[in-house]
Amino acid sequence: MSPASPAATAHAFVPASRSPQAPGGGGAPEPGGRLLRSLRYAGPALAAYLAVRLCGLLVLARLAHTKGHGVWPTLATSWDSHWYLGIAADGYAEALGTRVNDNNLAFFPLYPLLVKALATVIPGSRASVGLLVAVVASFVAAWGVFAVGDLLYGRRTGTLLTVVWGALPVAAVQWMGYTESLFTALSAWALYAALGDRWLWAGALASLAGLTRPTGVAVAAAVSLAALLSCRRSPPGRRAAAVTGAAVAPLGWLAYVAWVGARVGRWDGYFAVQRLWKNEWDGGRATLLELRQQLVYASRPPLFLLIVSAVLIVSAVLYLLCLTDRQPLPLLVFTGVLLLVVLGSAGVYFPRARFLLPGFPLLLPLARALAGARSTATVGVVLVAAALLSAWAGAHMLLVWPGPP
Repeated sequence: MSPASPAATAHAFVPASRSPQAPGGGGAPEPGGRLLRSLRYAGPALAAYLAVRLCGLLVLARLAHTKGHGVWPTLATSWDSHWYLGIAADGYAEALGTRVNDNNLAFFPLYPLLVKALATVIPGSRASVGLLVAVVASFVAAWGVFAVGDLLYGRRTGTLLTVVWGALPVAAVQWMGYTESLFTALSAWALYAALGDRWLWAGALASLAGLTRPTGVAVAAAVSLAALLSCRRSPPGRRAAAVTGAAVAPLGWLAYVAWVGARVGRWDGYFAVQRLWKNEWDGGRATLLELRQQLVYASRPPLFLLIVSAVLIVSAVLYLLCLTDRQPLPLLVFTGVLLLVVLGSAGVYFPRARFLLPGFPLLLPLARALAGARSTATVGVVLVAAALLSAWAGAHMLLVWPGPP
């Protein structure tokens, strides 16, 4: 089926019989428990995701034991986790300052606020609570990834999409005190809601995503554009919901950027903070130069940087395949803006693979290819190999690579 317009693209792949419910199964559960039925339906995908991530955790624990490292501090308190815990404990800086990489206003507030709030009711340290939030969010994210894949291409593809997302080279971050899992959960369910014209849900979730990571602008763009385009085919009674969803979607991101500006006393305060972190948008020049350095000129490039380079190149190729597959508009806008932000940045190179972790729609061509494979054994071998490689890459990233993931 060839969609007649970009606005129709978001529905060309969604059979009427598979019209999505609101995130988490809609409103109040029926006596049978709509939410529980939805969770049971996604159960095999979530179980497979758990198996993949447990494999990664076991390999990490084994290598950590041989190197004398602790698994818990590695996952809960290292690198960016330390920044988020500092915000949860002491709040944000009150001035811009001049020291490079030394202003916590670069970190968006939803995750540390959740950690701070939940730490008042959950026993244990803030670090333990932060890790718990990330792990729980990873399952909500996996559920959302499955829901999108199932809605578009069926349960088998949704399950495989979830497994592939859990077996990415840097997927170990999904179970760290980082924001990637929370951001992916909000993004996945926002996109799921957008695919079903549930614009108030989509806008609210996109706004929360905008309070979680700088790349929340990608979710906002996807929801707002799709919502506004949907007005052309929506009955008058539903246009108000679409316009409202489009207006709400960017509010979280805009609110934090405006708040940072007010806090440091200059209109471009947030972008000044990013410049302190050497993180400016240059259209991709720095990325291309670094790729050339690592793949052409470096005699012995660090293994982790080769992994990052491979992820960036494969992600760009996958986006072209997504365009060829004519994916629904919200997915294409989300992954397209995400790639523009990540690949177009002049900031540090090594976190780029992690920044792309929420871009799960890029994996749909791989999931569809696996779903169409004739041999179940072949699919099993591919997935086991991917899980083992992910486990090894995650352990290398956290215990051998000397910098942040």
